[in-house]
Amino acid sequence: MTVPNVLLSGIVGSTAYGLARPGSDIDRLGLFAVPTEELHGLRRPKESHVSTAPDRTLHEAAKWCRLALGGNPTAMELVWLPDDLYEVRTPLGDELIGIRTAFLCARRVRDAYLGYATQQFRRLEARGDGSFSADTRRRTAKHARHLKRLCGQGLELYTTGRLTIRVEDPDEYHAFGERVAADPSAALPLLRHYEAAFDEGPTALPDEPDEEPVEAWLRRVRAHCGTAAASSAVGA
Repeated sequence: MTVPNVLLSGIVGSTAYGLARPGSDIDRLGLFAVPTEELHGLRRPKESHVSTAPDRTLHEAAKWCRLALGGNPTAMELVWLPDDLYEVRTPLGDELIGIRTAFLCARRVRDAYLGYATQQFRRLEARGDGSFSADTRRRTAKHARHLKRLCGQGLELYTTGRLTIRVEDPDEYHAFGERVAADPSAALPLLRHYEAAFDEGPTALPDEPDEEPVEAWLRRVRAHCGTAAASSAVGA
């Protein structure tokens, strides 16, 4: 998949978290800008491009901003990656990293991270007592690791205003995944613990995101990427 005008892109997922094992997929996430002239036509340009082999998702700049303002954990990690995981960084991409805290607000971070974690738990709960195939067991362990990661990262972001992508003890996450694969109900105490931790707070985040710098950044993107030729120059 070739998408022009990529402003920021990097390696995310299990590799970024430090949870990858031999054979793990390498996931990439990024954002791009459509030429501004294409926004004025009858049909809206495509807002996302998703490919496999390699696994890569690219969101248009405005869509990515909407996702991040909503607290979307997958979108959010793009602007908190360690430097060595970025594969494309343009000046506009660096500007976006510089305003990453403007996207944050307490309610949306709490709802998004706990919401995603709860979704993972529901998937685990639906799998019963652990008497299932080896493939389902692997997927169950993976969902359990994601549940634990989402809870920990979400609480860190909520209480400190910072997001650490790499987990501190990968073996602990893998061990938790195996325990939950054997008994999905083992995930419930962890989820309840983090729900209580969010309730107790306190939070370092504001009540609402600061949309002014986000709007200003997006307008700079549109100004720089007015035509296809200008967009290509910015993304080069």
